[in-house]
Amino acid sequence: MPVQCSTVTLTSSITVADGVFAPGHLGELTRHLPFELVDDVLERTGGTQRRLRLLPSRVGVYFVLALALFPQLGYMRVWDKLTCGLRGLLPPRPSEKALREVRRRLGAVPLRLLFETLAGPVAQPITPGVRYRCWRTVAFDGCSSIKAPDRPRVCAWLGKHKHRYGTDGYPMLKIMVLCETGTRALLGAVFGPTPEKETGYAEQLLPLLDNKMLLLNDRGFDSDDFLAKAAATGAQLLVRLKGTRTPARWALLPDGSFLTRINGTRLRIIDAHIAVTTAKGLRLEGHYRLATTLTDHRRYPAAELVELYHERWEIESAFYSLRHTLQHGLVLRSQDATGIQQELWAHLTVYQALRRAMAEAVETLPGTDPDRASFTVALETAKDQLIAAADVLPDTGPGRITPALLHDLLPPRRARVNPRRVKCPISRYAAPPHQAQVLGASRITSISVTVNPSAGPGPDGRRDRTLQLLRTDPHRTWRACEIARGIGLNDAQGLRAELGRWVREGILRRTGRGLYTLEPEWTTPTTASPPPLLTAADKP
Repeated sequence: MPVQCSTVTLTSSITVADGVFAPGHLGELTRHLPFELVDDVLERTGGTQRRLRLLPSRVGVYFVLALALFPQLGYMRVWDKLTCGLRGLLPPRPSEKALREVRRRLGAVPLRLLFETLAGPVAQPITPGVRYRCWRTVAFDGCSSIKAPDRPRVCAWLGKHKHRYGTDGYPMLKIMVLCETGTRALLGAVFGPTPEKETGYAEQLLPLLDNKMLLLNDRGFDSDDFLAKAAATGAQLLVRLKGTRTPARWALLPDGSFLTRINGTRLRIIDAHIAVTTAKGLRLEGHYRLATTLTDHRRYPAAELVELYHERWEIESAFYSLRHTLQHGLVLRSQDATGIQQELWAHLTVYQALRRAMAEAVETLPGTDPDRASFTVALETAKDQLIAAADVLPDTGPGRITPALLHDLLPPRRARVNPRRVKCPISRYAAPPHQAQVLGASRITSISVTVNPSAGPGPDGRRDRTLQLLRTDPHRTWRACEIARGIGLNDAQGLRAELGRWVREGILRRTGRGLYTLEPEWTTPTTASPPPLLTAADKP
């Protein structure tokens, strides 16, 4: 008996640029990186071609961005991905040398300007999880695990890190970003050699802060100068301090926190003890000392700020998506400093375009937290759209990234703990002893946060007792020996060095040899004044 077969012919249409510009696209991501934007960036940076060739500069920009989407493939394979869906529009295939030359002709400046144009907050104010009260939460952090090729020209720029086990096999790059914690989108980024301090890189991004942001920072950004510069931008601060820091108590607050001044910046210090119990019966404890410019203890409860600080860790997920999901943890492909800079700006640009697409997708479903959007789903869908050259322009349809993300939303965030550990047995980063027994992620069954009272004598009792003494007569000039007797010391010999340090900290003023007076800004009483009334802007 003959077998009958039926065939179905599917047809589709694509819309791309004409002629030799046809390969210049990024699939659906072209909507976030349109032709007009790329042309404007090229014109502003002087990168537009002088005569029309087989590889115009616009096509070169999209080719470099496509390299970021396929870091494991060579030039010709990536070019085949760009032209796979063009069918009858396929232009002549360039050589690999021509693709290298177009990268060299472009340089790094157009890609950097393209990223800086695309960078910025991506979520609407009403999107869940992106704001605390009236401020958008952002965070600084650095990543030093990006590997560059071991080539002489690269080593001359980056060098190699030396440690007790020898020298790293690859030159390493340090990248510093300012991240919107709610969506993990980037507001700005800088990178360079690893020996440079993180605060040096972060200071370059401080102009991106404004009075509508709340900055969440780790202990690496708690220096006096950095805190003062960050506060001068107008942004609110919530920064973890090192456990060895003991700020002077300027005014005690009823909730156990206290006010202080650091480099003229008025801050509130919250000492909190956090205990976590897991489903495996383990109990993990830690001490957090937070400094914040939100000084009103009634309007901004201490326990609420301690819980908010956990949002800072979202930036680690951003680095994981950038370093491992997008880049696959591979060594960068470029062989010189300019090529590495161009490649990294391309990676950052593609990452930001994906985050914009993810934010737009979740905002079509009101009440959805951006945490539930999968970066892997967005990335793989964007690759498929690039290969098919589909939905390049907005008027061709709604696209595939949004339906794919909404169809595969991640489950709501679960309360889990997974201590950061380095598996390499000879790593220079050892695991904390109290976390050595924790293997893998564990479900949290209970969390307790206790704000330690600051009314008792602290580790630096001399300074606080000196402040209390001088406040009894704040306009008087005190001799060092009088201060020593007033705080219970037999002589001032051991106190003089500390008095000099308090002068440098701006607490005291030296008026003569062995004569000191209290700075006017430290003459407040030991209890805080009643807070002002709540305003509508402070409400969630």
